[in-house]
Amino acid sequence: MRTRARIHQAFHLASATALLGLAGVLLKGAACAADTTSAQRALPLPGEVFEVEGHTAFVILPAAEDRYTNRPAPWVWYAPTLPNLPEVRESWMFERFRAAGVAVAGVDVGESYGSPQGRAGFSALYRELVERRGFSRKPCLLARSRGGLMLYNWAAEHPEAVGGIAGIYPVCNLRSWPGLDKACGAYGLTAAQLDEQLAQHNPIDRLAPLARAGVPLFHVHGDADELVPLADNSAVLARRYRDLGGAMRLRIPRGQGHNVRDGFFQCQELVEFVIAHASPATG
Repeated sequence: MRTRARIHQAFHLASATALLGLAGVLLKGAACAADTTSAQRALPLPGEVFEVEGHTAFVILPAAEDRYTNRPAPWVWYAPTLPNLPEVRESWMFERFRAAGVAVAGVDVGESYGSPQGRAGFSALYRELVERRGFSRKPCLLARSRGGLMLYNWAAEHPEAVGGIAGIYPVCNLRSWPGLDKACGAYGLTAAQLDEQLAQHNPIDRLAPLARAGVPLFHVHGDADELVPLADNSAVLARRYRDLGGAMRLRIPRGQGHNVRDGFFQCQELVEFVIAHASPATG
């Protein structure tokens, strides 16, 4: 009887072990499935979605890839990449970039407000595209709204890696938007600490390296923008940049705010600027 009890106990133990093993396999499989689907996102045009150092990134390749055969691939770096961005309204621009042989890429670093952690994610994308995929070392950066905080703060620390910066009503001033009380969490600081260190993190205070490197700028920003006021963002940035000897074009659509009118997303002058400064000639 004791032998039979031991056999019965051993059978249940083996069965439990097997079930635990099966559960582990299923959990592992679920994790793998999650890994596979984690790098999925909607894009306005067909492109590749991939992960880079834990961040979801994308690249939309040119329609005519042979235009940059045997030379670094020109590209435009779009920000912000968020769950709903880039969106279909940007298709008009993206299609023209592709037709000119220019790729479009971006990486989702979350609501970083241009923080050092977000900048590290941007550097990971740059290494992936330039060092591993043969893209140009000098992309043109394209900042939409809050993307200005992200791209300008990265560019200020890597001016040699920037062909130009274009902006569609870009945020250039943390005090203006989202405000230090809201932005400080992304920096791991209190609002008071961020205030003390603001010159290290505020785009309008970090323009000298870009001016010295001769990086050209182009913004389109409405004079009725209440969310990201022109005076506190693109206008003050333009004035300071020119005072530093930098070149900047600022186009101001009259009576326009922080909206999605075609004049912002179907701006031929902006498209021509991006294409010209995404050239790999110096990259």
